[in-house]
Amino acid sequence: MNFDLTQEQKMIQKTMREFSQEVVAPGALDRDRTKEFPVDIFRQLSEMGMMGLPFPEEFGGAGADTTSFAIVTEELSRACGSTGITYSAHISLGGAPINLFGTQEQKEKYLPQICSGESFGAFGLTEPNAGSDAGGTQTSVKETDDSFIINGNKSYITNASHAKFLALTAVTGVKDGKKEISAIIVPTDADGFTVIDNYEKMGLHSSNTTELVLEDVKVPKENLLGKRGEGFRQFLITLDGGRIGIAAMAVGIAQAAYERALSYSKERQQFGRSIASFQVTQFKLADMAMKIELARTMTYKAAWLKDQGRKFTKEASMAKLYASEICMEVCDQAIQIHGGYGYMKEYHVERFLRDAKLLEIGEGTSEIQRTVISREIGAY
Repeated sequence: MNFDLTQEQKMIQKTMREFSQEVVAPGALDRDRTKEFPVDIFRQLSEMGMMGLPFPEEFGGAGADTTSFAIVTEELSRACGSTGITYSAHISLGGAPINLFGTQEQKEKYLPQICSGESFGAFGLTEPNAGSDAGGTQTSVKETDDSFIINGNKSYITNASHAKFLALTAVTGVKDGKKEISAIIVPTDADGFTVIDNYEKMGLHSSNTTELVLEDVKVPKENLLGKRGEGFRQFLITLDGGRIGIAAMAVGIAQAAYERALSYSKERQQFGRSIASFQVTQFKLADMAMKIELARTMTYKAAWLKDQGRKFTKEASMAKLYASEICMEVCDQAIQIHGGYGYMKEYHVERFLRDAKLLEIGEGTSEIQRTVISREIGAY
């Protein structure tokens, strides 16, 4: 067993750590306040070749592994959760389903735009009345000889304002009383397609979270992604990979909160000595460091299994569940160690807590992760 990163992974980690601290972190507090989308940061990430990191070189990607993707997501999130989730969704939800299930023609048409950053990656699954329950999907399709005509709404879609196209799920028929759900690639500039960006969120303020409205949106049948009727199965597979991204985000945010708490505890003097010298603070910091290390190890293991072509559903759910829940714990304790200062925006840790909460909800809530893990271990 070898826990060392490869030379390439170490180089990516070093590059992204420097970039994140020098370019991403300085404006994070302002972006949280202004809700400004970090366009310039992603322009630079495109120039660095990070936007297509895990995709094949023939489509403009870098052909890197999933562990490298997790490293980049962790380092970006350590500086700014909004930047981290934008990147994670771009890769794992936007580009991945096209790479996994697209035809050669679809890959040649869409992946180069993802890899160059010309289009952000996005993915449309959730609806006002359908989240993890695919049976609630109401977005519908009528067919002509050569086209799909789509009507419906999608909710909480990341990056759609900056995407030129996205894959979404829709009901293409009913078989044996069950909805036939398929995935279809839809251009965001199609007639009848509206992107609404007016959610008021608790955190991740500078990420783009949107509602989609489709009114008689017409696309050619060649835009069907993968096999007809397998849209939900495809997206479940896509979400397995996406959960590695969420876990990596959680590790990055928790690491940032822990580092600020450790630094503050050494500076803050009470009763004539630093609060880091009190056992109660030491034990808090020790628990924080231990849990972050465990979460990172689980995340890397899920990524490694994926790269080996082995089943990783259970491990991705475990990593996502554990990392997101300890991230909330670590951020909470970081605020506690800061005392009153932790409640103030300029100390950053309250932002980390607000950003972290989404990680227990997005891409399957903690309850859904426990359902997935229960099924995987045979408890049904």
